[in-house]
Amino acid sequence: MESPTILVVEDDAAVRRGVVDALTFTGYTVLSAEDGESGKAQALSARYDLLLLDLILPHFSGFEILEALKKERPGQAVIILSAKGEENDRVRGLKMGADDYVVKPFSARELLARVDAVLRRTSERKVVAEMLEVQGREIDLTSGVVKFKGKEEDLSEREMGVLRYLFSNGQRAVPREELLRHVWGIETKNIETRTVDMHIAHLRRKLGDEAQGILQTVRGKGYRLVKQA
Repeated sequence: MESPTILVVEDDAAVRRGVVDALTFTGYTVLSAEDGESGKAQALSARYDLLLLDLILPHFSGFEILEALKKERPGQAVIILSAKGEENDRVRGLKMGADDYVVKPFSARELLARVDAVLRRTSERKVVAEMLEVQGREIDLTSGVVKFKGKEEDLSEREMGVLRYLFSNGQRAVPREELLRHVWGIETKNIETRTVDMHIAHLRRKLGDEAQGILQTVRGKGYRLVKQA
């Protein structure tokens, strides 16, 4: 099983290095950013399972990154790391969608326990979210049925996998290679295949998406699922 990926956005080099080292030693795949600008860019475009986010950052604050995530990647798991332990900041962060809040200084043991707990809750949340609503379509990923305008279409396992993965990535355009790797389990090095494109075409037909307003092709980047028109 692939280890969870964690994005660390922290401008204090010593804290960032300590957190990255502790996570890496535990077996997580770790991405990192040293300021709000690169942190926001990665938070909105990279593939990761959990964001560890400082609040006070150059260029963009942690709150601004949380606000962007709320629009682009709702449901993204976030733990705030901050020296600001005041209750109003804590409450504000949690109201904006953060899953937990760890006040500096913290021990590696405490942080790892919080990370494990949030990843567990997030995993359980994803298992439950098997009924999707996308632009008037009801998609049941348990029974594999799409309902739209009184009609029903059956979905294959691969089609359900594609929809589930695109949905979980918010508004991010997902490259074909990434879909092949995570939905089909295929490493794409030196492989030419139209499998993803064929499945997208079948899904568009089943979703009544002739105008490609739901499953959008983003030139040079991949495919994006648009949840609301």
